[in-house]
Amino acid sequence: MGGARLRRLRHRFGIAAPQVAVRTQVPWYLRWALLAFFVGASAALAAWMYDTGRRYAGFDRSEAAHERERLRRELAAATKELAELRGVANAADAKLAIERSAQQKLAQQIRQLEAENARLREELAIFESMLAGGGARTDTAVLIQRFKVEPDLLPGEYRYRLLLVAPGTRRSDFQGRYELVLHLNEKGRDVRMTLPEAGEQAAQQRLAFRRFQRLEGLFRIPPAARLEQVQVRVYEEGVSQVRASHTVRPG
Repeated sequence: MGGARLRRLRHRFGIAAPQVAVRTQVPWYLRWALLAFFVGASAALAAWMYDTGRRYAGFDRSEAAHERERLRRELAAATKELAELRGVANAADAKLAIERSAQQKLAQQIRQLEAENARLREELAIFESMLAGGGARTDTAVLIQRFKVEPDLLPGEYRYRLLLVAPGTRRSDFQGRYELVLHLNEKGRDVRMTLPEAGEQAAQQRLAFRRFQRLEGLFRIPPAARLEQVQVRVYEEGVSQVRASHTVRPG
């Protein structure tokens, strides 16, 4: 029994005893710090290798950033200049539109003045011929000195102008009325229309003047009709016979 115990002790503490390794204990935070250091160093090395490769390939990030910033500045300057040019162009267009409108209004006024001047000249000639008559009495109650019919702005709408003159000397006003007789062509048929139509009030077509009376008005025809000619008829109050008439074609 004693020999067996001695052999066990030799086996445990002798040459044949198991080897014992002594290791130094490293704190956990140092291990994490070393791991983080190696990871960061690996990432920095990878980034350096990536940038070096791109520079060798002809691409530099800093140069690209500078170029991008330069292009942004140039774009902003071009956008600002474009906005200024648009503002100048809009102002010029507005000024041009105002000038064009003023020119159109001036031309319209000139046409109106020319028409008024022609009308006044015509009426002056009429009055001079009346004065040249020496105030003699005449059997003619009224004369139609001017009658014009012209298309107006809307389709089928016409404007007429009429000048009536009482020749000689009169002791009282001429009292009466006038009517328009329209000769139309509607789908190949000749149609006659009288204005005012029967039963309509014709107060606006009453006449009352001593020397002359200037008349102006509008009338409309059916859309499918074409106006061939217009006749004006003047009646004296209390007399059914036509005192004066004149026929014109629309011009």
